[in-house]
Amino acid sequence: MNVIKKRIKIAVAASAALLMLVYLYKTLMTSPTVLIAANSVEEQRHWPPTEHAEQRKLQNAYEAQTALLHQQRQEMLRTKEQLAQLEEQVRSLQASTPRKYPKVKYLNYKNRKRILITGGAGFVGSHLVDYLMIQGHEVIVVDNFFTGRKRNVAHWLGHENFELIHHDIVNPLFIEIDEIYHLASPASPPHYMYNPVKTIKTNTMGTINVLGLAKRVMAKVLIASTSEVYGDPTVHPQPETYWGHVNPIGPRACYDEGKRVSETLSYAYAKQEKVQVRVARIFNTYGPRMHMNDGRVVSNFILQALRNETITVYGNGKQTRSFQYVSDLVDGMIALMASNYTQPVNLGNPVEQTIEEFAHIIKQLVGGVSEVKKIKAMEDDPQRRKPDITRAKRILNWEPKVPLETGLLKTISYFRNELARSDRFQENSRKYFESPDMERQLT
Repeated sequence: MNVIKKRIKIAVAASAALLMLVYLYKTLMTSPTVLIAANSVEEQRHWPPTEHAEQRKLQNAYEAQTALLHQQRQEMLRTKEQLAQLEEQVRSLQASTPRKYPKVKYLNYKNRKRILITGGAGFVGSHLVDYLMIQGHEVIVVDNFFTGRKRNVAHWLGHENFELIHHDIVNPLFIEIDEIYHLASPASPPHYMYNPVKTIKTNTMGTINVLGLAKRVMAKVLIASTSEVYGDPTVHPQPETYWGHVNPIGPRACYDEGKRVSETLSYAYAKQEKVQVRVARIFNTYGPRMHMNDGRVVSNFILQALRNETITVYGNGKQTRSFQYVSDLVDGMIALMASNYTQPVNLGNPVEQTIEEFAHIIKQLVGGVSEVKKIKAMEDDPQRRKPDITRAKRILNWEPKVPLETGLLKTISYFRNELARSDRFQENSRKYFESPDMERQLT
């Protein structure tokens, strides 16, 4: 413990010294005396010998100024070298200083599980990682970072119970685990439409690889399906027994049909290979760590309101959605994995909102001067979406708990911080690349 405290004190002292040197360096670089002298050196002349006292005096002053400039330049070079050395020492100390992690429970080897989460660096996956890590399990995250971000799980990097693997689940994976949560797939329309073939491959070949792994190591697997398997439903609300109404060749088909095939594969492996399968049909979910530009209604409306832009509603605004907070979804997935129930289960909020109503709720919570405007409807946009969660209540004893306003306020706070962070990085980048020092380096 004393060694750690000593390292921390050294790191603090080194950081202070580094800041002082940076300040000294900037002061020297921006000093009018240095700048004038620098220009003088560049314009050096060889003065002819003279007996005139005034000219001799000026010549001596010039030579003294030149010597001073040379001395200051030498000082600046030494300062730059010391600065580089201190930066390296601070990096080394930071790397060797133990990190602080969230508190986790202790589980002995009999109760502790090795759990694989595909897509674990994404929005929902990262919240699931937090829950399972805090419960004391070993968690392995596999992600290709197409929509996931390392920053979502950065607070666990280096923890003895956590492992992050940069891997595309379209390719086979060979590890030893007890449970699998298969969340890998782009889930927002702009992302899954960006590369529809890749989306289909992730939901077919990726699911085959996950189920094959589960078969080899005899692991239980939860497949994250979606309410999109119901398409544009003709039954309302949608129970798990409803077969859906999907356009197999529409712009959303790569995701809708991909998830339907994923469910088919799951039950084929369950029947033929005796793999323990759980299927969660997830409805609209929101919360912190949502991708800012994922094109979903929650992120679109919040960003537009925070920027005082027009809040755009596709179509007449009468289409409905139901929104559940991400912590409720995680609770539902954990409950489903722990259960013995093998049929699909809807996980969503049965409270229905029209898109137009939702836009006005966001505007009211954010404030500002944004207006709500209706624009052209999107192709194959479902008109009604509301889960029947009778099965989840009966089998899992689960239902959403977080009120819409409470969840939205947390999400708005997250987006506000993300915008401030983005603006700050953009401003720092602009200052750096437009600075005189940078221009001198480029020339």
